Order: sequence, then structure tokens, then C-alpha cells
Amino acid sequence: MSIPKDLLYSKEHEWVKREDGKLRIGITDFAQDELGDIVFVELPEVGDELELNEPFGSVESVKTVSELYAPVSGKVVEVNADLEDSPEFVNESPYEKAWMVVIEPSEQAQLDELLNAEAYEAVLNDEE
Repeated sequence: MSIPKDLLYSKEHEWVKREDGKLRIGITDFAQDELGDIVFVELPEVGDELELNEPFGSVESVKTVSELYAPVSGKVVEVNADLEDSPEFVNESPYEKAWMVVIEPSEQAQLDELLNAEAYEAVLNDEE
């Protein structure tokens, strides 16, 4: 299972990548593996506001529908439209092709609550 060291993670299995003051967000390799084959991704619109720990979309697999939870608050400035036609990217490439949204964070301090790769790996080990 892949846990890139340069990302931050939430306990709800979202990853966050810092990019020039913005944050790119997706779901982790662990999350996509648990969900199984992804068949549909529902994402917010550009301009929507995300609230910390509140649902901002969902991922539907052959097994279940799972909500996506905002790891930080902020305004959506970009949405990965490719996932509409190719939801399988979530399974194939959770950290590259399957990013979900880019936001402008409204509260930088919330980033301090996220986990580094080692801490996220510890969370996963506790769940087993």
C-alpha cells in the first residue's frame, strides 16, 4: 500500500498536497482499496465552500457509497472533471490522476491537525 511521504492525511483517509498556497485533495490508496472498484464520483462545484470534517462529495463502488470528508475548510477552485468519465482513476492512480478538488484553505491552522505519513500509517495499523 502506498503512503507518499510528501502528503498530509486525515483519519477519514483523505490526502492533502500543498501547492503554492492551495491544497489538492483526494482519497488514499487504503481508502480506494477498501471500497473496491469505483464506479461513480460525485464532487462539489468550483466556488463551493468546504467545511472541516463535513461531507463534500461521495465515491460509489460496486460494494458501497462512501462520503468524502473535508480535511480542511476552504473554497473549491478546481475540480477533477476527468473523474466524471473515468472514476476508475481512483483505483488506478489515487495520488496522481484521481485528485478530487483543489481548494484555497480558509484556516491554515487546520493543516496542523492533519497527519504525516508515519502517523497515518500508525492509524492504519490500529485499524487492522
